[in-house]
Amino acid sequence: MSASVWRAELQKQLLLLALLWLFLLWLLDDGVWALNLTLLFYIAWNLRQLYKVNRWLVEGGKLKQTPESKGLWEHLIQQMYQTQQTNRMRKQRLAKVLKRFHRSLEAIPDATILLHNHGEIEWANQAASHLLNIQNPHDHGQRIDNLIRDPAFHDYIHRGDFSHSLDIPSPVMNQVELNIRIVPFGEGHLLTVRDVSDFQRLQSVRREFVANVSHELRTPLTVIRGYVEALNDDPLPAESQQGVRAIQRQTLRMQEIVNDLLTLSRLEMEPLDLQEEWLDVPVLLESLCEDARRLSAQRQHVIQLSCQPLRLLGNRAELNSLFSNLIYNAVQHTPEGCCIFVKWCAEGEAVRFSVRDKGVGIEAQNLSRLTERFYRVDAGRSRDKGGTGLGLSIVKHILTRHGSHLEIESQRGQGSTFACSFSAERVSALAALGGRA
Repeated sequence: MSASVWRAELQKQLLLLALLWLFLLWLLDDGVWALNLTLLFYIAWNLRQLYKVNRWLVEGGKLKQTPESKGLWEHLIQQMYQTQQTNRMRKQRLAKVLKRFHRSLEAIPDATILLHNHGEIEWANQAASHLLNIQNPHDHGQRIDNLIRDPAFHDYIHRGDFSHSLDIPSPVMNQVELNIRIVPFGEGHLLTVRDVSDFQRLQSVRREFVANVSHELRTPLTVIRGYVEALNDDPLPAESQQGVRAIQRQTLRMQEIVNDLLTLSRLEMEPLDLQEEWLDVPVLLESLCEDARRLSAQRQHVIQLSCQPLRLLGNRAELNSLFSNLIYNAVQHTPEGCCIFVKWCAEGEAVRFSVRDKGVGIEAQNLSRLTERFYRVDAGRSRDKGGTGLGLSIVKHILTRHGSHLEIESQRGQGSTFACSFSAERVSALAALGGRA
């Protein structure tokens, strides 16, 4: 209601009340009684209007049932009706949006479940019935961990860390593997479940294929290498010697690829329960840096090692492969005479291993793909230097098995840093060792 309408109606009512008071004053010849009766009449009239408006609202507030009123009450009822109609239209639009949203979720082949903040089921699509036996709306209000009774899922829900998905066996179908992901949604969460059985089987077939092929290649490569070494011992014409040396180089490279493929296959197929032990990291890094200096040979890299006396809990063979891959990669891909800095030190609550070089650097668009198998920033240059293209893939898998991940920072022309951090639970001090630098 606008201010001008309000003022006009108020003035009209005050005028009517004044006329009523004057009439009663003339009739009773008593100003106090006349005023009291005037106010009583005004209060009674407003209470009656209030009663009619309340009954109208209780009965649904329909236009045909609008109570007859005058003055301010008439404008107030019109405003209430308009607001009510606006809210009805908004509610209808929201209902249509909600129905469309539910229909969209029903069309998705993945199970989709809306959860309240405490894990109670609010809604589930048809796929949830097929994959998890969760019925909509029968199971509304049930806690999701009461219906999916897998220990891993129970820990996943109560831990509250949904940054990664979870794979569990289906609770209703044998030999079916499910991938579960939970994301925040409104005041609760959205849980999605996908059948990844076919993908898991394909991954298993791929790993077995790579392992079998690698094993089968190992024997003929060993035979070829033996004959090539025998040919090198015999005097041959210059043009033949050049060909034999090329065969030898490619044979060695193929053996390195086969060995790396076997390592990758083993890392992917072995369970995560590692045979762990406490590893003296400073001693290991000193040995690897000495090997790297010999590998550098005439390229004259300056390799600087900075270590704190800290040991690491993990698998010895895998950690040796991790550290050596990162150090040898720096040697292979850094120009002659450049510095390479190897560092092992505590940072906050974690311990960080890093290899930093002053090489040519890597362009930003290549960084996310460096851990892919056989990916090379410069394929020709990497092949000439003997790389297999599998080293960083091996590093990635080893770090995953040790609860860490690879961090890569690089800018073209300013060098690169390859680093990883290990939690404090995996690290302890070596009291008997002094600091190494």
